[in-house]
This record gives sequence, C-alpha cells and structure tokens, in this order.
Amino acid sequence: MLDRLALVPAARTAVVAGDRALSFAALRAQAMRVAGRLAERGIGPESVVALCLPRGTELVAALLGTLCAGAAYLPVDPRLPAERRRYLVKDAGADLVVTTSDLEPLVEGIPHLAVAALTAPGPRDRPFAPVAVSPETLAYVIYTSGSTGRPKGVEIVRGAASALLAELEDAGIAVTEGGRVGWNASPSFDASVQQWVRVCRGDTLVMIDEETRADPALLARLIDEQALTDLDITPSHADPLLDLLTADGGPRPLTLLVGGEAIGPALWRRLAERGAAGVLRTVNLYGPTECTVDSTAGWVDGADEPHIGAVLPGLRMRVLDGRLEPVAEGESGELYLAGPRVGRGYRHRPGLTAERFVADPGGSGERMYRTGDLVRLLPDGRLGYLGRADGQVKLRGHRIELREVEAVLAALPGIAEAVVLLRDEVHGAPGLVAYHRSLEPVAEAALRLALAAALPAYMVPSAFVPVDRFPTTPNGKIDRVALPAPAAASPQPSPAAVGLTRSQELIAGVWAAVLGASRIGPDDNFFKLGGHSLLAIKLVSRVRAELGVSLPVKAVYANPRLRDLASHIDTLVAAAAGPAPSGQDG
Repeated sequence: MLDRLALVPAARTAVVAGDRALSFAALRAQAMRVAGRLAERGIGPESVVALCLPRGTELVAALLGTLCAGAAYLPVDPRLPAERRRYLVKDAGADLVVTTSDLEPLVEGIPHLAVAALTAPGPRDRPFAPVAVSPETLAYVIYTSGSTGRPKGVEIVRGAASALLAELEDAGIAVTEGGRVGWNASPSFDASVQQWVRVCRGDTLVMIDEETRADPALLARLIDEQALTDLDITPSHADPLLDLLTADGGPRPLTLLVGGEAIGPALWRRLAERGAAGVLRTVNLYGPTECTVDSTAGWVDGADEPHIGAVLPGLRMRVLDGRLEPVAEGESGELYLAGPRVGRGYRHRPGLTAERFVADPGGSGERMYRTGDLVRLLPDGRLGYLGRADGQVKLRGHRIELREVEAVLAALPGIAEAVVLLRDEVHGAPGLVAYHRSLEPVAEAALRLALAAALPAYMVPSAFVPVDRFPTTPNGKIDRVALPAPAAASPQPSPAAVGLTRSQELIAGVWAAVLGASRIGPDDNFFKLGGHSLLAIKLVSRVRAELGVSLPVKAVYANPRLRDLASHIDTLVAAAAGPAPSGQDG
C-alpha cells in the first residue's frame, strides 16, 4: 500500500477536512516527518502507537506516518470516556500516545506527543524512507466489545490490510482511481480501515465531522458539494438520507457501502429503488473485525431479498452445522472464514484466540475464524444473514457484547443482578434495555450517569426496567424471552411538567412522542432520558412537521435541556418572522 501511495501525482488532493485540503505531496511529507520522529524514539516494527485524534488531516498523516515507521496504530476515539481510553492504551501495551495538545495524558509512564509537533516541519528534518516490513508485521489493533466485561484488541497484519484494498478493487467496489471517499466511521471502528486504505491508491479522503454525520441534511449537502463517489454508512443512518439524494447527472452515481448491521426488507427495497433511479448504487458489506473489515459483498438489487452476498476474492468460507458438518444449499449454520485476511488473534488473550481462531474441522487444518454468525447458504454461493449464535448484537453499526454492558451494570453499588437485551422498539427505534434487580432503590439517572462514565455512548441502554425477580426457565436460567418490554413511559424525569412556558409545552410534547416519556420538566436532558443520534433526527423531523421550524440536529446536541432547546427554537421563530413593523407618521 505504501509503495502505491508514493506513486500518486503530487498535486492531487489527498485529504479534505472542512476548509483544509492536503495534497499528496504535503501528506507524504507530513507522514515522513511523523515516521522519522517516531523512529528517533525507538518506534519500529511491532511497536504500537496509540492515536487519540479526531478525524482530520493530522489523523491521516499520523496514521500513515506510524505505518511508514514500521509500527502498528491503535485508534482511540477522543470522545470515549476517559476510563475506557486509559484501558485501551494500557491493555494494548502502547509504546507511545499521539494526541492533540489540549488533552491530558491518558496513562502515566507512557510517552505522549502532540500531533502538531510530529507533523510540523523542523530545521533538523532529514529524508526518511518507509521501514521495510513483512506481510506478517502488525498493522493495527482495534478493540471490540468483550463478553468478559472488558473490550478485546484484534490484531491485524500488513498483508491483510493490503489484501483488503486489492479485494475491494477486484470486486468492483473501489472502481476508478481518483475517487472521492467520505471518511464517515469513527477511527476506533474497523470500517475506517476500508476508508483510509483508499488514499493509498490515489483517492481523495473527505473527512466528515460529527455535526455533519449526525444531520442527514448536512450529509446530503456535503455529498453534493464534495462530489463524493463513495460513502460508508450504516443502515440506520442510510434510511433518513435516501430521500435527500438526487441524481446529479455525473459520470457515475454515488456508491453506498452499507454495513455494520443487517439491512431490513423495507430499506433494501428503498435502496434498490434509488439504484434503479440512477441516484446511487449500494453494496451490502458484511465482515467481522477479526477478518479485516469486509468478508462478503452483495449488490442491492430489487429482485432480491436482503442478503450479504458472496465471500470476497481471497477469502474462503465454510458454513457448518452443530456437528461441524457442511450444510447443504438452503440450510443454515455458523459461518467460518479462512484466508490471508484472518487476523493474528486477540492481543494478550491466547485462550480466547485459541477458542475463536480454529483449525478447519474438515481435515485441511487451515486456520479459520469462527464468526459466531448464523447464515443460510443461498444459490450461487450467496449468504442470507440470520443473526448471532451468542449474546453479541449490532446497534447503529456498533458491535456490542451484551455481557460487557451487564458486567458493568452489575458492578454498580446497589445492583444485585442485571440483564441487557436489544429490542427493536425502544422509544421509536432499536435500543438496549437494561433489566436490573436492586438491593436498594436506585435512580435511573444515577445508573445512566455511571454507565456513561465507563462505556461508549452507544452502549448505554436507552431504557432501564427494575424487576423484583427475574423470570426463569424450567432449568433455572433467566428467561430472557419472558422479560417485559419497557413501558411507554419508562423514563422518569425528575421535575413534574408544571410551570412550562408555551414553547416549552410544545417541545415537551414532541419529546414525549419521541422518547416515550410521560412527564417532562424544563431542566430534563434529552440524552439523559434515552435520546441518541437516531432519536435526535426524529426529534428534528417532528419539530419541523409540528412547529414549522427548520431545526438543525446540532442544535439538539448544543441545547440538550428542554428549556434551552425551547429558547433556541423561540429565537429561530423570531428570526424567521423578521423585525416587527414600525409605526409610520401620519
């Protein structure tokens, strides 16, 4: 990959981030400075450099510079709770941490460097050539949710990352070089890998900031203004975007790379319709982090039911039943994957590695990854996705081990027992529901606050249901199927909905419809009542429909308290109405 990067024309734009643009010449120069300065500090092959950086030109330069130094990178999202960021750095055994200058050190005793000091030119700069590495040299470590209550690091080697790029090209997903690719995923999410590898072949990376990611209208505008050719997106975020996309008559339509969770039949049909209209083409991508992002690909076609396509070139699959025998066409079983993109294993977890990375039970002895995903073998080698064989779920594109959330919740003071489920309908959208048996009364707000300090936002349940006792099956295990759905009014805001102004009453009504809350007070917080990115989009749509106000999604994040959001909307209404007419002399 790095050899290809060196051949891209110097004047071509490599990275766009807001009003900043970096040419390939500038990107290569910054990456080489990073590599040289890391090498001066003893960083080289098998070293791990933690990159605690937001999306931007500096992240791309630091990432490529780390690889040029021969080292591996560990992405650490700056938005994660501090406790989780520290855990990732310590568990991975990072040799060095690269941050923005305004962040406090994550872990004492580990060197921290400001990214600006690594990328800026200096008087002592010397030419630096990328360090020679083998295909088996570590490329990156990405953490996924862990069933033991702690996330686990997946180790991926250089050859696997290079093979991913080649296979995306062979499958016709990454087409003509010189495309404009939106970097939409968090750097800590493995989908980001399929985005940054594209710059190595000469495509332009367009960094998508958090405000734009959260607002379908802003995202559609960016797609148009930046002439994006490729956008990676989850089904949950693709749905509200579709109606905002139009055919622009360009040389080819936008390619949506959809992954992270299953596409439902209704969305599949909508994607197919937009494809038939020439607005876009959509490929449904499936793959575990352990097999370098994408393992199968299926083009969305109106004649098909949802499927995850066939295995990508270079990978091999087995679909096995409970006796580890191959299943026949039309039957279901667990998916096993083999090939050069299967990862090394889990960092510092030999037992778990041996459990999930196994020898081919068919006799060849080839190393395979046991995905834990149940699939149905369809004609022509395609696969239909059926779900998980264990307690892992996908929510808004994020892979979550329910047992990790349960372990953190059960460790809180006053909690005797906890069960967490993914439900399709929690205040109008899929979400996690936490059921808990308490030793003493525990306020939902306190539970939510404690979990938010330890877990990423997407792992904090949308609803909490206290139970006196858990239902059990005949063999004495908790009967998860028998647990009740959260009541429509499960959030319990602290203040009563009294003393509200007229505008606050109107917004409270919209909140109640979106969140399922029965009583909302002026100081209640949208996100502390279970709101999240998808519900924020729904809230904006309801405000527009019921109040006639064009409210950007970012305003919900900037004004999460009801009184503040109502005041902001009052300001928007007044601005739209214009100045009051002044009296005239007669």
